[in-house]
Amino acid sequence: MELKGKTILITGGTAGIGLEAAKQFLSNGAKVIITGRNQQKLDEARKLYPALTAIKSDVANADDAQLLFSKIKDLGGIDILYNNAGVMSGPQNLGIANDKHFELAKYEMDINYLGVIRLNNLFIEMLKSRKEGAIINTSSLLSYVPLNLGPTYSASKAAMRFYTVSLRDHLKILGSKVKVFELVPPVVATSMTEHVETKGISPEKLVNALIAGIKNNRFTIRVGITKLVYLANRLFPKIAYRLVNPAENASQLQS
Repeated sequence: MELKGKTILITGGTAGIGLEAAKQFLSNGAKVIITGRNQQKLDEARKLYPALTAIKSDVANADDAQLLFSKIKDLGGIDILYNNAGVMSGPQNLGIANDKHFELAKYEMDINYLGVIRLNNLFIEMLKSRKEGAIINTSSLLSYVPLNLGPTYSASKAAMRFYTVSLRDHLKILGSKVKVFELVPPVVATSMTEHVETKGISPEKLVNALIAGIKNNRFTIRVGITKLVYLANRLFPKIAYRLVNPAENASQLQS
């Protein structure tokens, strides 16, 4: 897929993977629009990369999503929707009664999964009208093997993986040329994964792999150790689970 001249919308684009993606897509000749919930961070991103268009919007808020769609339409539309926004709550032992379990699970699902479906539904006809449109959904290594420190995050990414496969098939059935890419990262060194002891790859390395995959029309883009975990889970699921959940994790779930 050609990136030069495309307009791309990146949710959660003010830091980490989203900001790095904005930087690299700009360097590949794309026009980039980012969203985020924090106006100060949006302003800081614009100072770093003045070519960006920044719009304050929360993917979990239906009114925000509708307003975002209207603003994008007024700007001339997009060719690529990159659903990057995501959250992970800190470790919680589900075996200890706590009202926070439901509250945090809903928070994660609203952003990581349901918000993606909402935006895809809003933008799908626009993307179908483009000469070469695409959706990028981010699942995770944890869509194959759950992390016991982030059970709902893992569940949201498993849901995202199956949704992405279905969406791709449904568009094919309709004869649509919209491409659906699934980015499957390992642990990435961002603020979201600070409580995970596994060393993460850099956002730069992840986005390098994403862009290479898009350019080569590789629709499932497994990066780094994700490839190993994917194969290990198919052949040796117990070993894969221990690989993702080392014994040290238990110390964070004792209370």
